[in-house]
Amino acid sequence: MPAMDPEKGAPEASNASTHSSDEKGRASLVERASADEKPHRQEIYNAHIDVSGVDEKKLMRRLDWYLVPWLSFLYLLAFLDRSSIGNAKLYNMEADLHITGTQYNIALTIFFFSYAIFEVPSNVFLKRLRPSIWLSASMLLWGVMMTVQGLVHNYGGLLGMRWMLGLFEAGLFPGVNYYLSCWYKRSEFGLRAAIFFSAATVSGAFGGLLAAAISNMDGIAGKPAWAWIFIIEGLATVLAGCASFWIIQDFPDNAKFLSEAERTVVIRRLQSDDQFSAAGEKLRWKYIVQSLLDWKTWLAMLVYMGSDGPLYAFSLFLPSIISQLGFSATPANLLTVPVYAVACGFTCVIGYIADRRGQRGMLNIMLLVVAATGYLILIFSRNAALSYFAVYLAAIGIYPCIPNIVAWVSNNVEGTYKRSVTLAMVISFGNINGAVSSNVYRAQDQPWYTLGHGIVLLYIGIGFITSIAYLLLLKRENAKRDRGERDEIIKGVNEERTDLSKNGTFSSVSEAKREKGDEWSGYRYTL
Repeated sequence: MPAMDPEKGAPEASNASTHSSDEKGRASLVERASADEKPHRQEIYNAHIDVSGVDEKKLMRRLDWYLVPWLSFLYLLAFLDRSSIGNAKLYNMEADLHITGTQYNIALTIFFFSYAIFEVPSNVFLKRLRPSIWLSASMLLWGVMMTVQGLVHNYGGLLGMRWMLGLFEAGLFPGVNYYLSCWYKRSEFGLRAAIFFSAATVSGAFGGLLAAAISNMDGIAGKPAWAWIFIIEGLATVLAGCASFWIIQDFPDNAKFLSEAERTVVIRRLQSDDQFSAAGEKLRWKYIVQSLLDWKTWLAMLVYMGSDGPLYAFSLFLPSIISQLGFSATPANLLTVPVYAVACGFTCVIGYIADRRGQRGMLNIMLLVVAATGYLILIFSRNAALSYFAVYLAAIGIYPCIPNIVAWVSNNVEGTYKRSVTLAMVISFGNINGAVSSNVYRAQDQPWYTLGHGIVLLYIGIGFITSIAYLLLLKRENAKRDRGERDEIIKGVNEERTDLSKNGTFSSVSEAKREKGDEWSGYRYTL
């Protein structure tokens, strides 16, 4: 990470993607390092708080246990709820609701429109309000929508419930990724994002098992098996949403499960990672405009699109793809389990490697090559065993890309509001492409779905090309900053007051950095 030289005020050249191997376990070192700087050079957050008794390693383990497991469980339920329609389809849902294959695809599509539309405002509200309230209320409401989805009797009812499900689910994935980025350093966030997202792979495996088990309730209370899949999973989500009001924590500066000293350590270590806005930031339209005008936002949207489009096609149609290889409904659902289990393992491993070694861009490119290989086999193979093997390649290529891209984008945006908007825009654009990919597997293309696989391969190609472009442009910008070609380098308090302020003066270098965010020339982008 770039660090300020206390004598010269210029940033030391460093690579944001390199993880420091000599981090100390005691938070007191954080305090001493800050205190060693010259007066007026750097604000120390909560300078009056003694943090010498806080063990940083133990604190990080505590954060992990309080934040990651429950949020991962919530995403497991979310992904289970949105994709279980693929499992329900195998139990005569289309026949019972008198809908065609095209109408089924439209029911998948409508979810993504409301889901994408409400992601950006949801992230802004999450920052303005308490996560424990916003995320919990959203989950409770989408659990209700999921339950009601099992009570519909016609096509119109199904469409309405899918729209409402997308609306209330919209805040979870971008919201939690943004929320976690407010707790961890850039070199720590990737693994946590991977563990959180791996819940999607677990839900894929668990969804097949759960659907197979719930199908035995066929006929109970006059409800078919597919209806019980929606009802049981929806009720579980309602219960989890109620519990979340007490389990989900708020942001670091006011988290109740931490002491004042522990909260201080969390924020100081974030600020040492050039996350200067960690101590708090007021909502200003300027930050939202910065996100909208940043080239990184728009290019990252295409990078994410190249993986998210294939993700939804894969998760929604995997049971159908396997069933067309010669397996009936329950065996097809069960055969999805090992596929998702392997994808889960790879997702966590890639997240760990990316945090330790950096090079998120190169990892993304390599993963997309693996995914493309899988889909090429699916297009040309007419052998069930080979096609089933190709499904594994597709899964281990697509699933790790999602958290890797989210971490890559988050690592390269400074400013809490700017990051919340950027992440929401990137993720929402990826999700709107789920509306496309949910329509590419047509009934008339059974059993090999050549057109669907080809369109997914096109998405992967877009992700591959834009990942290379994103990587090269970030590298070029870092090189310019290393050579001192950016004229906004902060050299001292006096220059910062005259050169960086148009409407007044800044009280410190920290405030100047907060104003410039990742546009500050001492900031180095993660490659």
